[in-house]
Amino acid sequence: MPRFKVTLQYDGTPFVGFQVQPNGPTVQAALEKALKLMSKGHDIPVVGSGRTDSGVHALGQVIHFDYPAEIEEAAILRALNSILDDSIRIIEVERVEADFHARFHTNGKKYIYKVDTSPFPSPFTRQYMYHHPYKTDVDRMQAALKDIIGIHDFKSFCSTKTDKINFVREVYRAEVTADPEEETLTFVFAGSGFLYNMVRILVGTSLQIGDGLRPVDEMKRLIAAKDRNEAGPTAAAHGLYLAEVYYLDPVARKKVTKDYFDYKAGLGDNQT
Repeated sequence: MPRFKVTLQYDGTPFVGFQVQPNGPTVQAALEKALKLMSKGHDIPVVGSGRTDSGVHALGQVIHFDYPAEIEEAAILRALNSILDDSIRIIEVERVEADFHARFHTNGKKYIYKVDTSPFPSPFTRQYMYHHPYKTDVDRMQAALKDIIGIHDFKSFCSTKTDKINFVREVYRAEVTADPEEETLTFVFAGSGFLYNMVRILVGTSLQIGDGLRPVDEMKRLIAAKDRNEAGPTAAAHGLYLAEVYYLDPVARKKVTKDYFDYKAGLGDNQT
């Protein structure tokens, strides 16, 4: 059976997460239901690059599945987009080798986190940005985020509900920018992988640094502490977006992301 790699976007608001679970609608269940209808009754398992929590959005989630008949990539894109609810949109379909795996072959991800700093939350962005109505110092946060770039043990920034025993990850990019006119902040994180709630805890901690509640060099202390109780709060899920999933180039067998190359070219001065 042909295997397809599919890139999709979704609004996480109506879902309890990506992965199938019994307590509500999920993105995976919606995809599998659409594929069953499209294939006239075949059960087609969908494998995602990773989970996203309830309310988390995606700009570039990646899945794979095996289709039980020969079919063109364009036909899959058209059919799925015509069946799926408007909260999910397929943006790219690619036929891949039979051994491609959307989860096990990832070598990095990029996340974006959006914050609304206006005095009152907008009714149009309240489900897509975390509301933080304070005069947060962006320079303080940017200086602090430089300390997480490189290879570190991020246990302080991982939910205690995780089953992971290895907390070491490599961060290529960590930055925050402000748009004073729109009264928003945008965080960007890219790395080899992220622990459960890692990005949201980094954002919650960064905002406390920006508010003056923690010192600028706090990230160094927290990395050394290896204690979740020492870090800041977990920022709300609805501000988080899975922006991109990175894979090895099948020919060059190397990481092919600008974030990674920039990091290796000198932005990773804080490597340990």
